[in-house]
Amino acid sequence: MAAYISRYIMYIPSAFREDDPEKLVAFMQAHSFATLVSTTDGLPVASHIPLVVTVQDNVVKLTSHLAKQNPQWQAFGKHESLAIFTGAHAYISPSLYEKRENVPTWNYVAVHAYGIPQIITRAGSPELMDKMMEKTIDTYESEYKAQWHDLSDSYREGMMSGIVGFEMIVTRLQGKYKLSQNRSHTERHNVAHALLESTDPAAREVGEMMQQLEP
Repeated sequence: MAAYISRYIMYIPSAFREDDPEKLVAFMQAHSFATLVSTTDGLPVASHIPLVVTVQDNVVKLTSHLAKQNPQWQAFGKHESLAIFTGAHAYISPSLYEKRENVPTWNYVAVHAYGIPQIITRAGSPELMDKMMEKTIDTYESEYKAQWHDLSDSYREGMMSGIVGFEMIVTRLQGKYKLSQNRSHTERHNVAHALLESTDPAAREVGEMMQQLEP
């Protein structure tokens, strides 16, 4: 896969930095309901949307759509946007550390993907719009495809005319896996064990990710 990691914007201490594009893409695909941030008239705007993450010929591409009434799409094709992918997170108590002089923190994973979204419209690119919709359905509920095609033409066309699709080729990826890598082996064990014993499913997921880091 191409080397996307380059200029960093998200603050990532070296202990938490993840540069493996395949690992980052896998995380994005597993946590594909993301936050897309763009800039309009000098102000940041954001939408929370599902993103289809694909890789072809070492190129990572994000596809999705916005409601036509959502003004964010008007920034597409002009400036770089940022897609933020996050997963489970967990509070880490200082009581799990060996020394008393410590403070609470949070463990989590986040991936940032940058690129310039290119607009796809029903009027301008009907084939690309159909492809975008088919790919979205295949990703999230392939069984719905038969129902989608069985809808009346007027209803389906009305829905498609009310959205703006886009494709965003990812030019930069940043990965932050903050999973207590900067702590001692004993402290990492204490944290992971506590998370795995938690009643919170998200905390248990973070504990599992921490276990995967252990040799």
